[in-house]
Amino acid sequence: MTKKLRKRLTRITACLLAFVILKIIEEVTGIFEGTPGRYLGLSGYLIVYVAISYDIIKNAILNTIHGSMLDENFLMMIASVGAFFIGSYSEGVAVMLFYQIGEWFQSYAVGKSRDSIKELMSIRPDHAIVLRDGSEEEVDPDDVEVGETIIVRPGERIPLDGVITEGISSLDTMALTGESLPRDVVTGNDVISGCVNLSGLLHIEVTKEFGESTVSKILELVESATDKKAESENFISRFARYYTPAVVIAAVILAVIPSLITGDWPTWIYRALSFLVISCPCALVISIPLSFFGGIGGAGRQGILVKGSSYLEQLDKAEIIAMDKTGTLTKGVFGVDKVIPQSDDISEESLLHIAAISESYSSHPIATSLINEYLTRTGKTSEDLKSEISDITELAGHGIEAVIEGVHYYVGNAKLMRDKNIDTRVKIDASYSSAGEGDADTGANTEEGEAYEGAGTIVYISDEKRLLGCILLSDIIKEDAEAAVKSLTSSGIKRLVMLTGDRHATAKAVAEKIGIREYHSDLLPGDKVDIVEKLISEKSADGRLIFVGDGINDAPVLARADIGIAMGGLGSDAAIEAADIVIMTDEPSKIAKAVAISRRTLRIVRQNIVFAIGVKLLILLLAALGFATMWAAVFADVGVAFIAILNAMRALKTE
Repeated sequence: MTKKLRKRLTRITACLLAFVILKIIEEVTGIFEGTPGRYLGLSGYLIVYVAISYDIIKNAILNTIHGSMLDENFLMMIASVGAFFIGSYSEGVAVMLFYQIGEWFQSYAVGKSRDSIKELMSIRPDHAIVLRDGSEEEVDPDDVEVGETIIVRPGERIPLDGVITEGISSLDTMALTGESLPRDVVTGNDVISGCVNLSGLLHIEVTKEFGESTVSKILELVESATDKKAESENFISRFARYYTPAVVIAAVILAVIPSLITGDWPTWIYRALSFLVISCPCALVISIPLSFFGGIGGAGRQGILVKGSSYLEQLDKAEIIAMDKTGTLTKGVFGVDKVIPQSDDISEESLLHIAAISESYSSHPIATSLINEYLTRTGKTSEDLKSEISDITELAGHGIEAVIEGVHYYVGNAKLMRDKNIDTRVKIDASYSSAGEGDADTGANTEEGEAYEGAGTIVYISDEKRLLGCILLSDIIKEDAEAAVKSLTSSGIKRLVMLTGDRHATAKAVAEKIGIREYHSDLLPGDKVDIVEKLISEKSADGRLIFVGDGINDAPVLARADIGIAMGGLGSDAAIEAADIVIMTDEPSKIAKAVAISRRTLRIVRQNIVFAIGVKLLILLLAALGFATMWAAVFADVGVAFIAILNAMRALKTE
């Protein structure tokens, strides 16, 4: 709680206590009856009234001077002052007192929801320690240039994006991704600004200026998150613009016309004042934006950055979701899918050993995958591999010829095997399969006589006489991709479509593995836009199309879709800029989480709209007919607002 809120709470508490004491004196002793007593009661209640309402009266006067007369401050002032004029002193004080209580809870609720976003704001680094001329210099992150080396000690926040040139550590990425588990990093790993270095000393070569760094992009998104209003918020603004003058006119008519007919001015003025108090639309004006703000804050805590409440609202109408494959559903890096030895004297580990040694001097992604798989399985280092090889020859477009312990080995594609007269039929479970005519994306299949068409690349390993085996490599599917598809399907999304530039066989294998029925392959960036245009034309009038991507080539599609979602952890800057929502964890399962947060937030918004308008209309009618007192009016205004605010705060919860 802020100092300002504590001060306001102290004032409210003191005034409430004084009000209760005055009310008890009035009811028990009757001392305020008669002319002298009435002035005594007026004096006591007036002191409490001024103490509790001076800021509201000040705002009402200033707003009137500036042309904004018909706001809630003006309505409260007129109603409470009018109550004093007709002798309802306690009701006049109660109107202001309970209005202030409602305003305090509103401020507290806004503060709570704002705190969840402020947690993200704390990721901005104050300084960077840069190595210049052999010495350390503390500078502003804006003053560090690309290519310079910065030092990040344990406990410090990484100030700029870069590559680790020296050091091993663990990073706390919770502020960026919402993940509680630390991320281990070593020399050569990319790191992003905003993470906290937990253990080792890191030397990082800066790859982006501070203005282009991840932390700067996030702060820009957070600071502008509430700029784009949702349709519900715009509706409430338009509603209040016409509603408030209408009820003021209705209150004047209610006070004047019946009074002229009956001559009972105090009764009808009292009803009109109650009507004014009830009419204040603060429950709607406060709770609706607060609900969206809470939803955005709750999403931020999950590593989902929503650039505006309008996008959070649009997610609730999601009907079709189109997703890029590489980098969105898959990791975009090769991994060993299957190791297939071709004789009993060759084990998986020995086959992988030969392949890794042969590729130990190569920087090709396939070579890196083979080496990493072997090192992971054995715990050895890359230097151990290089020490075992005596000669190596790279055969451009074909593979590697290596000499290991005096034996010549060939590691490469089907073309290399044909050149060496090696039979590429692969034996699996006592059956054979042809690898095809050297296609990089063909491999082995368990069914005899069928060419394998898998989601990846096959690497053959042979000596000078025979095929020793093959290794199937594929783009690694993200761990939660299948769960994401299931969650989205069960949540009511009508169509899930995968778009990729990969060949048909690769797309089919990935789609079948994660459960997507509809997919399009062999696509250029322009083709993706065309398909998204077609999907947009096929959705319903109220439905929305979401596109999820991560690459530079996805930026046009992200911009064209009704809602663009970018994978922000490893995604390109262009994609993040074009997107409406950014998922910092790179987890496709967060798409379903974002949809769930949107639906929860919109459900709360609708509840507040129906509840606030329904209660107000009921008590307005009762007040006009004389069945609702000023106390009922206070409940209709402050009570409804208070309940709506408490309901809105539920949007902060994401589970």
